[in-house]
Amino acid sequence: MNVRNAKISDVPAIHALISTYAERDRMLFRSMADIYENLQTFTVAELDGQVVGCCALEVIWSDLAEVKSLAVDGAKKAMGIGRMMVNAVIEQSAALGIPRVFALTLEPEFFRKLSFEIVEKETLPMKVWSDCARCPKQQHCDEIAVIKKVS
Repeated sequence: MNVRNAKISDVPAIHALISTYAERDRMLFRSMADIYENLQTFTVAELDGQVVGCCALEVIWSDLAEVKSLAVDGAKKAMGIGRMMVNAVIEQSAALGIPRVFALTLEPEFFRKLSFEIVEKETLPMKVWSDCARCPKQQHCDEIAVIKKVS
């Protein structure tokens, strides 16, 4: 397994992974254009030359970054790929000097196993909610906020 920064050639695979979850209402859809524009924020997991996972780290402010678009090939879910992806972006956050990382998730137990704590969404800064404007669940959000201090 190779976890690395995403490349242009990875965009179709990233888009396919995210779309699989978005079609099941498990994450926000991201267009190919959006992925190209934000490619530098993505990390991928590669197995036998194939992208099997993706995750993005978006800097929100001087002390906060968000784990976004975490997706793993369904056939490879039990391999610890999600854990590797999140650990990789946590390392990126630490290297950037950002002390806290959060996620909005429908899978809080996954993040709790990685030492994230559940927090009230309202405790996060308003800038966090920029994606909410394009979310169909806007007024009925079922995501749970989790946060971790980066060492």
